[in-house]
Amino acid sequence: MSFVTDYPAATPEQTAAHFLARLSVETDCADVAHALRSGAVDFVLLHVVGSPEAYARRHVPGALHLPHREMTAERMAEWPDDTLFVVYCAGPHCNGADQAALKLARLRRPVKIMIGGITGWADEGNPFATGPQPGSMAGAE
Repeated sequence: MSFVTDYPAATPEQTAAHFLARLSVETDCADVAHALRSGAVDFVLLHVVGSPEAYARRHVPGALHLPHREMTAERMAEWPDDTLFVVYCAGPHCNGADQAALKLARLRRPVKIMIGGITGWADEGNPFATGPQPGSMAGAE
């Protein structure tokens, strides 16, 4: 017996439920990039950490800068209640996206985290936007 099998594997039903739950709160850089390139954006992408200057240095094209500390019911009222928000932060070493997702969920807003954040975006060779505006990737694919 190996350490791998010290704990029995979940049933296929338990495994399916587990991964469905994860995928309901996460997305990845590749899926976000594909949506941005194809113009099939059915979410609002939020860069949820850092200063305006850091956002201007580099951010995912199309992302709005809305630090998690500035998320309030009043601010989020700019979007319809059923708007899906995709949040990201600096990367695996940062919990800003977790804080944003928690805050949005507590505001009763649908939210997913883009796992990997800026680090994952760069690792996959995706381009960044610079400057104070969101920028765009539409039509790049």
